[in-house]
Amino acid sequence: MSKQKLNKPDSSSENFDGIMDARQLGTPKMVVLGAQHMFAMFGATVLVPAITGLDISTTLLFAGLCTLLFHFLSQGKVPVFLGSSFAFLAGYWAIAPNGEADLLRYASFGIVFAGLVYLLVAALIKAFGAEKVMGFFPPIVTGPIVIAIGLNLSSVAIGMASDKWWLALLAITVIIICNIWGKKMMKIIPIIIGIAVAYFAAIVTGNVDWSPVSEAAWIGLPLAWDYTVFSIFAGPVNTGLLLTAVITITPIAFATIVEHIGDMSAISSSVGKNYIKDPGLHRTITGDGLASIVAALFGAPANTTYSENVGVLNLTRVYDPRVIRIGALFAIAFAFSPKLGAVISCIPVAAMGGVSLILFGMIAAVGVRNIVENQVDFKKSRNVIIAALILVLSIGIHFSDAGAIAFNIGEMTISLSGLATGALVGIIVNAILPDKDKKKEDA
Repeated sequence: MSKQKLNKPDSSSENFDGIMDARQLGTPKMVVLGAQHMFAMFGATVLVPAITGLDISTTLLFAGLCTLLFHFLSQGKVPVFLGSSFAFLAGYWAIAPNGEADLLRYASFGIVFAGLVYLLVAALIKAFGAEKVMGFFPPIVTGPIVIAIGLNLSSVAIGMASDKWWLALLAITVIIICNIWGKKMMKIIPIIIGIAVAYFAAIVTGNVDWSPVSEAAWIGLPLAWDYTVFSIFAGPVNTGLLLTAVITITPIAFATIVEHIGDMSAISSSVGKNYIKDPGLHRTITGDGLASIVAALFGAPANTTYSENVGVLNLTRVYDPRVIRIGALFAIAFAFSPKLGAVISCIPVAAMGGVSLILFGMIAAVGVRNIVENQVDFKKSRNVIIAALILVLSIGIHFSDAGAIAFNIGEMTISLSGLATGALVGIIVNAILPDKDKKKEDA
């Protein structure tokens, strides 16, 4: 396997023209940067409970708490924000197609078992070493996967922006101006400025509905007993549904673990530090899996490392994990204040779509950079085949009418998303097809 060029030690506070220690900016600026990360994850994170029927305040609470848990388990080294995972939507719909609260808690039970798969994989990595595991994920596999992640999300951004294209374009224009020509703090927080300008323009033109703000309470408890896994065992238990949820949802974890590895590779490439080596892939996977377990137990969606915030890192070049933790505290605070959450939720969808267009595009660009920096040779037919299969399957299946590949095992139906299918095929083909140059190096 060709080694990924991720580890470029730098003891200084700046690396890759980026800021590794945001304390040099001062506390007020760090707070604003943290708020920017909360804004970046907000739209997509609350979209999952809005679609599935889970509670939005609970989702925000555990996005914040689980981000802090991840940072604790990863020794506070990785600049990652955890938010709602879209990968498990098919699982929720399979168990609770109409968002029924009494069925959603069974889906959450399945998420718990999916989280346990993370812990099992992390244990295997700890026992046998990340190098052996990463041997299945060379740049020719992870690069196209990261590209597919960004491109698959593009339809979400387009759908949001199309609500009012002029607002989306306004947000995009402001972000570009701030990032290219801005000075000092303006260059560091282009996203929050872009959202603020578009929000203000929407208010002035009468394109904001304030009714959710006026109806929301200032303080509220962000937990609902009926959505928790614990509530299942407070009454009669549907054992068959429990088993169905586990069998249906648990396999999705293998796809999201691949996505996690792709995200870690992308973040490592962006920051210039090998997080797969330090603090270690076993720690980051443990943090991701345990976060999903904790969130699901209390009725929040499964969590995942958030691509939007990876985009923020690339745009701002502020890589200090402390800033992410400040964003997590904002999410927790907003979870306890339905009023503040309503103010954020009133941000025009189109404005968030404009921001997402840039962020998702940057994720795809990171995948391209990962391939370029690791000097993947596309003169080799094997590399072209692997990349082609990953991209076509991941993107083609995602945008197909079904949106997934379904197959039956007895009376059980298993669905694999485009990303899961592309990733699994890429890993298998990479392992099967001979790499003559690698064999020569090993000899």
